[in-house]
Amino acid sequence: MRSNLCLWGEPGAYTGIGCPRKHDDKFKLNEPTTWGEAASVFEVDDPKLKRVRVSLWKNLHFRKAVTRPMSLLRVERLDEQGNQRVSKPLWLAWVGEEMPPLEEVWRLYLRRFTIDHWYRFLKQRLHWTVPKLSTPKQCERWSDLMPLMTWELWLARDIVADNPLPWQKSSDKMTPGRVAQAMGSKTFYSVMCVWENFTGAVVTAIRKCPFRKRGW
Repeated sequence: MRSNLCLWGEPGAYTGIGCPRKHDDKFKLNEPTTWGEAASVFEVDDPKLKRVRVSLWKNLHFRKAVTRPMSLLRVERLDEQGNQRVSKPLWLAWVGEEMPPLEEVWRLYLRRFTIDHWYRFLKQRLHWTVPKLSTPKQCERWSDLMPLMTWELWLARDIVADNPLPWQKSSDKMTPGRVAQAMGSKTFYSVMCVWENFTGAVVTAIRKCPFRKRGW
């Protein structure tokens, strides 16, 4: 979350006078004087990140989302003296189901780097968003193929030879993208042709159906 956001606390019990309050005090991420006492604080020595401190505040919400409470986490990297090693802490929000323990939840964000790169790989190399499908069911089936194709490429890394482009360096650790490149366009994109033929046959059959309504 951006460090200049403003959240609001949960109001107290209704006093019976006037309109019930929707918000309590402000919680501005860049003003420590508005934070109040954290619900819990956890510190751990991580092998890679060194000393890490995680602070948790509960029952906060945006001004226009009163019915959507969230838990707010502040992740800091500290040195041996307890001072911040990185000038800007990391602010995270948890919305929805019950949050995992504090010593576990902050590590989930570390997986985002891998997940974001995988989604980019699906869109750029596996052409996830290229087909113009007609029904949600077709979209689900096409999306279900994405992790299967990724795993096939991952498992095939030991049986293909690296085929780098002229500006690329040879690599012993084959990524799914390099495996697809080593397989060649005919082998790798055959599934794309099969899917395009399948969807095209379905559309042709619907158009030729004598019982279809006009305008289909």
